[in-house]
Amino acid sequence: MAVVHRGSNGWMLDHLTYINKTILNCERMKSYTFRPEYFDIVKPHISSSTKTTNPLLKTKTSSTKESTEVSCSGDETISQDIQGNTACYSRKRKRKHKELNQGELDALTYHIKVRDLILEGTKCLLQSEMTKSLLPRMNASNGDHNSCLANMITSDSRLAELCELAKQVPLEDKEVEDGQSAVQVIDEETQSVPDLDPFSLVTENIMNCTRIVTLMGEKYLLPPHTSFLLSDITRMRPLLNYKKFDAIVIDPPWENKSVKRSNRYSYLQSWQIKQIPIPALASPECLVATWVTNRQKHLRFVKEELYPHWAIDLVAEWYWVKITRSFEFVYPLDSPHKKPYEILILGKVKSSAYCQNREETEPIPDQQLLVSVPSKLHSHKPSLAEVLAGYIRSNAHCLELFARSLQPGWTSWGNEVLKFQHLDYFCSVEDVT
Repeated sequence: MAVVHRGSNGWMLDHLTYINKTILNCERMKSYTFRPEYFDIVKPHISSSTKTTNPLLKTKTSSTKESTEVSCSGDETISQDIQGNTACYSRKRKRKHKELNQGELDALTYHIKVRDLILEGTKCLLQSEMTKSLLPRMNASNGDHNSCLANMITSDSRLAELCELAKQVPLEDKEVEDGQSAVQVIDEETQSVPDLDPFSLVTENIMNCTRIVTLMGEKYLLPPHTSFLLSDITRMRPLLNYKKFDAIVIDPPWENKSVKRSNRYSYLQSWQIKQIPIPALASPECLVATWVTNRQKHLRFVKEELYPHWAIDLVAEWYWVKITRSFEFVYPLDSPHKKPYEILILGKVKSSAYCQNREETEPIPDQQLLVSVPSKLHSHKPSLAEVLAGYIRSNAHCLELFARSLQPGWTSWGNEVLKFQHLDYFCSVEDVT
């Protein structure tokens, strides 16, 4: 289960266990596991020094906060950990005082508004007995992590290359006799899959086991009951002809300065994101969830411009809180730069149509937390499948846009849709036991 604990404040998630659950029953009778070193985050990315012990690691916890006196030098900033203990973390001394620009002021105002919600909600979720047994310190596998990551960068880029090459081939509608769009199906009768067309056909693995396929000389694991289309925003027609969806999760490649400088990842500008044909993909009252960075410019764009453009009513605002296995935020909560949380905006497509047999679902709560140990891999977000299950009808058709992995029961789309399904991200179970 991805959901380890459900509380009034939100959910405690186990991303690694969910991935491993999706790839059970591999066709080659060999058990694989996602490399655990990618989730072996024991210490914060920015170290903090504190003079108090972690009360969550004690046998009995106190309901009152322990007082802490910390003196910080001019090169340090005061922050608090998950338990509310004051701490200092180092920062570089700036030669001249720099006034905050409007974007930074907006970010600070927003952080002040949600800070207590993040802090207190995370503490409540972490105090669950199930949660405390979830996060033992992990032993990284014996492989060379840096070498493995370097190999990933090479293979990842080939997916984008495949999409660019596919643009040179005219895209034709491939229809079957009953008028439904054609798909390529991997089933028990499929002995081998060397000639997949992942660009103009939606690929479905309808088997109860994981299949291994080869694309451009690279091997990928396809979990059971998954479907995907490998393309970019200019080649979405096969997906539009596929089916209507009851839930859509979107992780847009937002434009920012670091992405522009690195030139390693492609991004879309706001006007390009608006062109995503959500109304054509969504069924009536479809649930739409969009990941947003902490830039207030992007948050306002989704709420005030993007959702109205797609005819979506804003429903709720959730927060993904990233922690270490030592029960600390991955970044100091009050860090002036990176924050230990990201935002998820939920809405529902407006619909005037009335469905007599419409299945009643739970109302979507606002201000909920998704707390988990994050992956070290760039933009590797936890699955929302089990979290959203209670708010959509049973047997719903679900879609993830700009996906980088596959999950059972869902359709995935993007120009790196198989990125984290690459065989090199996995290792044999015997190698970690």
